[in-house]
Amino acid sequence: MLQRPGLVVLTGPPGSGRSTALREITAAVAGPVQAGGGLAMLQTVPALALSRAVRARLPADDVHLLAEAVRSRVRGGLLVLDDVHYADPATLAALPLLAAHCRVLTALRTPHRLPAEALEALRAAATGWIEVPPLDRVAALELARRTAGNLDESTLAAVTDRAGGNPLAITALARQAAAGRAASGPGIDQVAYAIATALADLPRPARTALAALGLLGRPAPAALLGPGATDLLTAGLVAPASALLGAPASSGPRPPRAAAAAAASVPDPAARGPVTSPGSAALPGSAAFLPGSAAPPGSAASGGSVVSVGGAAEGEMLLPVSTYVAETAAGLLDAPARVELHTRLAELTPPAEAARHLAAAGDFAGAHRRALVAADHSTGGDRAALLLFACELDVPVDPRVRIAAADAALTAGRPAAAARVLQTGEPLGPEADVLLGEALLQAGDPAGARAAVRLVPDAATGPVLSGRDRVLLLAELATDPSAAQDLAGKISARHAQPSPGVAAALAAVQAHFRTPGWDTALAAATAGGDPLISRWSAWLLVEQLAADGRLTESADVALAAARDSAADLAYGWQTRFAAAADWALALHGSIPGDVITTTIPDSASTAGAAPPAQIPGRASDGSLPTPAPGPADGLSPAHMPDGGLFLVHTPGPDGGSPAGHMPGGANSPSGADGPAAAGPVSAGAGFPAPGGANSPSGADEPVAVPMAGVGGRSPAPGTAGGSPGAQGAVAARMWDGADGVLKRASNLTDRALPDEARGYATAAAALIEADTGLLAAARAHLDGGPAHPAIAWVAQETAWLDGQPDRATQSGPAAAETGLLAGLHAITARWAAHDLGEFTAAPIPGGLPGAARRTLTAWATGTGFTAAADTWRPVALRERIRCLLAAGVTDTDPARAVAALLTAEQLADAAGLTVLAGRARRGLRRHHVHRDTRSPRSGDQLTRRETDVLRLVAAGEPTRRIAGQLGISAETVDTHIRAGMRKLGARTRTEAAALAFATHPEETDTNDTYKDGR
Repeated sequence: MLQRPGLVVLTGPPGSGRSTALREITAAVAGPVQAGGGLAMLQTVPALALSRAVRARLPADDVHLLAEAVRSRVRGGLLVLDDVHYADPATLAALPLLAAHCRVLTALRTPHRLPAEALEALRAAATGWIEVPPLDRVAALELARRTAGNLDESTLAAVTDRAGGNPLAITALARQAAAGRAASGPGIDQVAYAIATALADLPRPARTALAALGLLGRPAPAALLGPGATDLLTAGLVAPASALLGAPASSGPRPPRAAAAAAASVPDPAARGPVTSPGSAALPGSAAFLPGSAAPPGSAASGGSVVSVGGAAEGEMLLPVSTYVAETAAGLLDAPARVELHTRLAELTPPAEAARHLAAAGDFAGAHRRALVAADHSTGGDRAALLLFACELDVPVDPRVRIAAADAALTAGRPAAAARVLQTGEPLGPEADVLLGEALLQAGDPAGARAAVRLVPDAATGPVLSGRDRVLLLAELATDPSAAQDLAGKISARHAQPSPGVAAALAAVQAHFRTPGWDTALAAATAGGDPLISRWSAWLLVEQLAADGRLTESADVALAAARDSAADLAYGWQTRFAAAADWALALHGSIPGDVITTTIPDSASTAGAAPPAQIPGRASDGSLPTPAPGPADGLSPAHMPDGGLFLVHTPGPDGGSPAGHMPGGANSPSGADGPAAAGPVSAGAGFPAPGGANSPSGADEPVAVPMAGVGGRSPAPGTAGGSPGAQGAVAARMWDGADGVLKRASNLTDRALPDEARGYATAAAALIEADTGLLAAARAHLDGGPAHPAIAWVAQETAWLDGQPDRATQSGPAAAETGLLAGLHAITARWAAHDLGEFTAAPIPGGLPGAARRTLTAWATGTGFTAAADTWRPVALRERIRCLLAAGVTDTDPARAVAALLTAEQLADAAGLTVLAGRARRGLRRHHVHRDTRSPRSGDQLTRRETDVLRLVAAGEPTRRIAGQLGISAETVDTHIRAGMRKLGARTRTEAAALAFATHPEETDTNDTYKDGR
């Protein structure tokens, strides 16, 4: 059950041996182990169990981010959590998410107080739910005999009878019997009595120090624990953190790696308060620091020199050897002692942690104040988490605090939490109503949003009135677009100078109806000062640009917004934008070495023209940053903020755009078919075909790069930047290939994400896998994805690529109704109908980009596929190839059909689209054209690693097992398989494995050295 990702739960009563079973199972499972667990007295501390396991502070207030933070540390190892019944709600919510990607082994005590819904979620996610049985009599006697070998058989039998097969009770009672002390009456809990009796032998300062370690849940300096640390060290109940963690003492220099490990697990005392400074408060019960007690001899407080405490340096960090024993010590404190200890710990920790301690102590008012202090010094997601925590405490909360919490939560991308904090059942004022409406709107409840702002009066202040009108307009747009257009006119009249929020809402209406200038209006809204409005507008711009087929522009905006969100720790927004960028790039596609371009107009050429709206990541003129041109050919590399390669192409001597481009012509994104997709294009296919197949005119000339104007659209002839003499430069981002996009998208799909982000990431990964022949991997990704329009089309496309046209004729329930995805659904359905021999033309949907509309028109008329292919040049390479395939299978002129198929084959081979290349070759064979199926860039030798991977494929091993055997990731295995498929001209991984050892039998010898030296 622990050979693959999943959750295994061991249950049993206290002391039944769950922890022992965890250790034994852990020792038997291969791979690294991250072990932690819950603590009884810190059940309210978010993610404590997971933090102890990975030895790092975790973002506990966002469950998806918490799960991702843990997953990134555990990876292929084993996550072990003991005492899950003491885990906080965040840990319990994260476990089902972690089980999808990690091997998780947990122990849960029975009885417990887990909420019913949390228990049901654990049971649903668990691959194994195992009850640890009590020891049988033989095993119990053996344990007692090993614990106290000097006891006679009758005493051992009495111990085992009394313990009832409970290992912890057996151990404790056997030790007591060996010491000559008998347990109390049969009515007392055996385990509690054993532990309480053992800890009762410690002095009070030592018990207090051990309880403090149990409450802190982290290492503490010896000076903080006081003289009780000496007794704990002597008893072997605590040890220096340097010994337990394998790091040098804190007083000396550390090796970089050890220092990093210690920094992740041992908080810096200086960062947590003056816990070791002379005169600072220490723990209650530490005799040397209690009122009227003397400081320990030699301590700074007593005026002597600093000496070691029981063998540990004064600044040494101590950890309990057994966290279970430390937790038990904390549990033995009576209520007043626990309150006093939590209160004192709150004085020694930073405000954010102190707020949690005060809440555990029952001082909700103090916790509320401390949380607000911490929030004042925090930003982004941290500020939102602290304000939400302050609002959840059982104290009167000022409406202004709730408003601030909701605003911070919305900015961080947590609309559900924002709505929850404002839904108190009592009126909080018009400003709160507007924020509630915004939260419900972003959470997908337009009716609730409209109801929330219904009572906001017209006499409200300007910002509140603007917020109300924004919510009303967007709610109307979501439910009745035609009515929203009328309402937009009224709101425009009411707001002569609209606020950024109202302007963004008006731009959303313009975008819905594709009013000219909608993209400029949305781009301007993304540059506003309000992060909430900016991110919401950027997201709408990203989706609308993608719907228009302006995929590289969509990716540019998404990457810039992702960086902005990451800076503010807005994880939900960040992952959403990153996934959308990967989807746009995956769908756009390109040939390795191509550039994706955006124009940088020269300032002189645009004099007198209205400045374009600023898009995040671009200069104030709407362009991308311009590095200096290189000395050789005008192309110079510079590093983009997102890590990509950035190039600039300087125009030729005539100062015009590259040859062959006419705005609105064949190279225009929209072609001659009206205003659809425009903007950045893929420059230079790079593989000339017979008759200049890369050029629509048949001439073997370079592919043009249109000079884009505001919002990426091509300027009209005669305008600045559109005339032949206009000056400018083209900023170009190098395409990092399908492998680069797949690596990022697959990494995202392995994370805990909001559904919107997971949908785009899954669709991007599955599309590349399906196109490169990894159809099983694509289906596995799709099966685990949420309901999403992009996933719906990729699932349909995967079925068609896999030779199942009957499954590809219909769109799924989540299919898009307009835009590029709707066009792709219709195109795939037409291909599927063609493969099934059905030639009835389906109606062409409305609201499609020009390229999609021209392709469907070609299907309806049976002609025009070559021209339609040209309109896909700046939009999607794979769709251009599919148009050429359609031309090849439908054209009645053999010469034209063969030319189209040869072009499709060369483009598909160059881009690594093995399935489409295979279809082109099958079409060529129908015309009796037989060619070498090997990619022109593949060469004839495999690398050592590619051979190793294909050998295991030939042996029938699945991807994850290959990854485990070779010590690489599953994504790397897929990369090697795709490389082998390209080099061997194979359509599937099985075919690649067969060709590898049939064509190159000498490569079965792994001792050979291939051309790359590996």
